[in-house]
Amino acid sequence: MSKLYFNYSAMNAGKSAILLQAAHNYGERGMEVMLWTSVLHATTPGEAMGQIESRIGLRAPAHIYADGTDLFAAIEARQQAGPLGAVFLDEAQFLSAGQVRDLARVVDDLGLPVLCYGLRTDFRGALFPGSAELLALADHLREVRTVCHCGRKATMNLRRQPDGSAVAEGEQVAVEKSDYVSLCRKHFFEALAG
Repeated sequence: MSKLYFNYSAMNAGKSAILLQAAHNYGERGMEVMLWTSVLHATTPGEAMGQIESRIGLRAPAHIYADGTDLFAAIEARQQAGPLGAVFLDEAQFLSAGQVRDLARVVDDLGLPVLCYGLRTDFRGALFPGSAELLALADHLREVRTVCHCGRKATMNLRRQPDGSAVAEGEQVAVEKSDYVSLCRKHFFEALAG
């Protein structure tokens, strides 16, 4: 039975590496997979394919989705072209609520497992829209753990200014990885209090 999975964590927990390892396992068993990542992670604006890349150097080409991408239609077309074992999505926090519902349809109507990987919350501690919908609709939730500098589980993503001070306001999405640090809740709120 196919399911919708949401694997979430704070930044730098290894979500992309886990995704690529799982996709590799499907391939070793002769099963084709379809990989997706957000347009926000495309190497060149306007390119047709992006890349899922982990901090440890694993990478694979991936289809790109943006706000208006009809994921159900694209996945259905790919399935009609030949056997498809599973669908993997990186940066799932950037999905719209409608796209998450479309992924649920992929599971329910097309019978394909869909494995989503992404952040749960933004730098303010608020849920991303895609993450909120995945938390509501996913059949299986899995927290991928990472640690704060104090050794506790890191659950929050702190955005920092060049001088290292915490950013408390601003646009929800800013993809420069060097501007973020994963913290436990205690140190996150201490950093915001400044």
